[in-house]
Amino acid sequence: MSVQENVLREDFAAMLDEAFGTGDMAEGSVVKGIVVAIEKDLAVIDVGLKTEGRVALKEFNGPGRDSALKVGDEVEVYLERIENALGEAVISRDKARREESWIKLEKSFEANEKVDGVIFNQVKGGFTVDLDGAVAFLPRSQVDIRPIRDVTPLMNVPQPFQILKMDRRRGNIVVSRRTVLEESRAEQRHEIVQNLEEGQVVDGVVKNITDYGAFVDLGGIDGLLHVTDIAWRRVNHPTELLTIGQQVKVKIIKINHETHRISLGMKQLQADPWLGIDAKYPLQAKFTGRVTNITDYGAFVELEPGIEGLIHVSEMSWTKKNVHPGKIVSTSQEVEVQILEVDPIKRRISLGLKQTLSNPWEDFADKHPNGSVVEGEVKNKTEFGLFIGLDGDVDGMVHLSDLDWNRPGEQVIDDFRKGDMVKAVVLDVDVEKERISLGIKQLAGDPFVDAGELKKNQVVTCEVTDVKEGGIDVKITGTDLTAFIRRGDLARDRADQRPERFAAGEKVDARVIQFDRKARKVQVSIKALEMAEEKEAIAAYGSSDAGASLGDILGAALRARTEKK
Repeated sequence: MSVQENVLREDFAAMLDEAFGTGDMAEGSVVKGIVVAIEKDLAVIDVGLKTEGRVALKEFNGPGRDSALKVGDEVEVYLERIENALGEAVISRDKARREESWIKLEKSFEANEKVDGVIFNQVKGGFTVDLDGAVAFLPRSQVDIRPIRDVTPLMNVPQPFQILKMDRRRGNIVVSRRTVLEESRAEQRHEIVQNLEEGQVVDGVVKNITDYGAFVDLGGIDGLLHVTDIAWRRVNHPTELLTIGQQVKVKIIKINHETHRISLGMKQLQADPWLGIDAKYPLQAKFTGRVTNITDYGAFVELEPGIEGLIHVSEMSWTKKNVHPGKIVSTSQEVEVQILEVDPIKRRISLGLKQTLSNPWEDFADKHPNGSVVEGEVKNKTEFGLFIGLDGDVDGMVHLSDLDWNRPGEQVIDDFRKGDMVKAVVLDVDVEKERISLGIKQLAGDPFVDAGELKKNQVVTCEVTDVKEGGIDVKITGTDLTAFIRRGDLARDRADQRPERFAAGEKVDARVIQFDRKARKVQVSIKALEMAEEKEAIAAYGSSDAGASLGDILGAALRARTEKK
């Protein structure tokens, strides 16, 4: 083949390429074409290849757009295959639009820009959105700022969205309409807040009511009217004074320009009732109020609208110390109280309820002076004495040491039972400490005081009251004094120091060996008496008759003792 023939062959190949337009076109790319004909529901498009391709007309339409395609229009299509089995190019408008949209959407996502789209279908958990060819998912929670029941008005309407997430490999796009609304609302709130000032009085409409307050619409932005700022008086729930849709005049208390939170107040538009509170409610003065609230530690009483005071549980009753305030007063009850303390800075008033009633301790002291006899029921027994219920709903205490003159209180207290009616002597009344001291043994008088001229070394006659292993209990005749004669003091001779020699009711003589009024101690001894008598006999008979035997002397002493009796 000659050189000339080679040149001709290459020129011919180039002419064929130019004629069929294969050029730089590659399968899987977006190319431009011309609509050359419209056949029923198909558009015939020349993309510069040796044959045309056909695309369904519906691919040129979509949610929110209706394109009237005509011959001669230039369109972009996706070239799937240059030639199929029929010799036609396989092209798609949907894929071209989707490819083009993905490129634009990725740029918008990187730049954090909003994109336009159309909600066209509802799926599980949300909705599908057409973003000019690309299909995105709109979660139900991202449709609006507040949950909405009917989304129909939002369907097939072009509107802006914010892309939250994109994954081209999986073909996933997640968008949000709520983010766009919040941003728009934030801009609107910012503009409104800029025109508001703290201390400004504005009109508003109650939009919503909660347990802690009410939200008031100030014309595009909400402010919180807290329950404590509705009125100066106690408001248990905002519905007591407010209703949804009510027109109100409020004062702006505080504005947070960063969070756009606005605090409102209604009571600030009225005079503060706490001004001059000291002069209005002087100490010790008495007023009538209404119980508004009861707690474990006391009760709140409204003296006037906006002014409340607290009756502490310790100031509610003179006698009921450990009971719940609700058992003394009830809500809405009218009560008379006394002003105990006023603190204008902390806005606190301490009230007393019991101070308006007579003090039962003072009343008891007036009716029952020291030394008077009272009667009451045994309310309680403790390790240190008895508590006895008295007139005026007060209690008196009998200490163990005041139960009996002779026996230990620990033993005597077992003789009493709860509910017994007993008499006692008033020993002391301490009104300030709210204490009444009583005595039961004082009813019988003090045996040491009534013992007269009894003194040490005196010979006394005793009556045996009890015989014990270690000695005998005796009562000194003519007195209320009792004593215990130990075994060693029962006789001079050891053989006679036997308690069983004696019997209850028997009379015996003994000598007082100890008598101490202050220490309240008395001790007698038969042995001491016998030894004293022996000494006297020896002194009397031994000196006059030196030849007398010891038996004679003791016999004479015994006869003298008998005669003396």
